Amino acid sequence: MADGELGDPRWRAAFTEVPRELFVPAYFVGVPGGYRRRSREDPDPADHDAWLTGAYADEPLATYVRDGELISSSSQPSLMAKMLAALDVEDGHTVLEIGAGTGYNAALLAHRLGERAVTTVDLDPEITEGAREHLAAAGFHPAVVTGDGALGCPERAPFDRILATCALTSVPPAWLAQCRPGGLILAPLATGLIALRVRDATHAEGRFLRTSAFFVPLRGAAPQPVPHSGGLPCRLLQSDRFRFLLSLTAGRLGAADALALWRDEDGPPRERFGVTVAGDRQWAWLDSPDGPWRWPLGEPVSPGGA
Repeated sequence: MADGELGDPRWRAAFTEVPRELFVPAYFVGVPGGYRRRSREDPDPADHDAWLTGAYADEPLATYVRDGELISSSSQPSLMAKMLAALDVEDGHTVLEIGAGTGYNAALLAHRLGERAVTTVDLDPEITEGAREHLAAAGFHPAVVTGDGALGCPERAPFDRILATCALTSVPPAWLAQCRPGGLILAPLATGLIALRVRDATHAEGRFLRTSAFFVPLRGAAPQPVPHSGGLPCRLLQSDRFRFLLSLTAGRLGAADALALWRDEDGPPRERFGVTVAGDRQWAWLDSPDGPWRWPLGEPVSPGGA
């Protein structure tokens, strides 16, 4: 599962020694018309076995559903492994996690770096309370903070790494201010993962990783722009890389312009795209921050350069 994604034996030890089942005592599986709850408390042995099997499957698990809407989940372990490896932590580093979820990711970080080095933040008090309970059951006590993740956690800053487990439309300025120069911000954006190297409190830049990533949006942030796909070939809409391009340029490029870019650039992979933050300006780009293909991030505006 996660072992294949990790070269560092300390991360392999974390995935081996931190039991995921403690963090998903109940979760939901999709069924026609909604969700069905699975729990370790299920009295039927077959249902209990199904819960345990699911707890260790390499799949995301819906853990908090409110009024039919998915609020929080436990990420796919192999994706978590890729993200933790890309975080490039070293002994002595401190990490801020945005999106506490079940607490499982914070436990993996605490196993690797020590619990005092880890802070995890979530907006929902029910989620943070559950994360604290799960972490304590596994023997970890990192800082679990109830608050707006977009504001970070200034009272425990600065951090060497900031890891978001919720999807963004732009990078919250508070994160740069709370990350040490030379630090790294890793966050889901437009069905990808952007790795931003922080230069100072207002400047950062980086490229997307190769992997795809789908996360619940950061609550309280601007709505995710809806990609325009009308008139596009069905075969292209089945391409994960093309859907990434549509998502990244949503609200900026129309479907025809996105198709023209795709064809002119021979179907560019995620790694050719990047993001720059410079003061109050943020933009995504292809190949170069100053190149011809770039799009503002944040509230949708008319198509144009950053």
